[in-house]
Amino acid sequence: MIFLELFYTFLLIGAFTFGGGYSMIALIQGEVVTHHGWMTSSEFTDLLAVSQMTPGPVGINTATYAGYTAVLNAGYPQWAAVLGSIEASLSVIVIPVALVLLVSGWLMRHKNTPIVATVMRYLRLAVVGLVAAAALGLLTAESFGTPGLNLRFVTSVVIFAAVFFLSWRKKASPILLIAASALVGLVVYSVF
Repeated sequence: MIFLELFYTFLLIGAFTFGGGYSMIALIQGEVVTHHGWMTSSEFTDLLAVSQMTPGPVGINTATYAGYTAVLNAGYPQWAAVLGSIEASLSVIVIPVALVLLVSGWLMRHKNTPIVATVMRYLRLAVVGLVAAAALGLLTAESFGTPGLNLRFVTSVVIFAAVFFLSWRKKASPILLIAASALVGLVVYSVF
């Protein structure tokens, strides 16, 4: 039954993700696209774009949309898909919330001890790896187009490089970068 699988899958994702929503994306993609086949890579790319544009934490938004799409794609009615989205959202946060409540007091008292500092340093490295895996997982034909000297691929690579440079080196506003990217994409894809 898809509801039990959703609960178990997102419970595990919530339990083993450190570093916030962006580090969760690679795990969600691996589970819902590769392991369970609840949606296609193209659907996940669209889902991720919507979850990043909507208010709220990106990991929970992604879980919400993934739960909805997984249940809908399994052939259930729309009201059941809404239940799937609620279930995925709650199950992805239940263990982290419980751990934060249990550990936060102890961690604040011992955050400067060598063991805790070492563990936190290695967790930060793991988070960087998970975020990089999420970024690399989006380098697909659905996101960038088929590699080669075609307009869609070249435009996608140029937009990616420009946004990367402007956000990293120039600290440009993410809102302006998103708006400019959308405008360039709209012009290029509607004209050509």
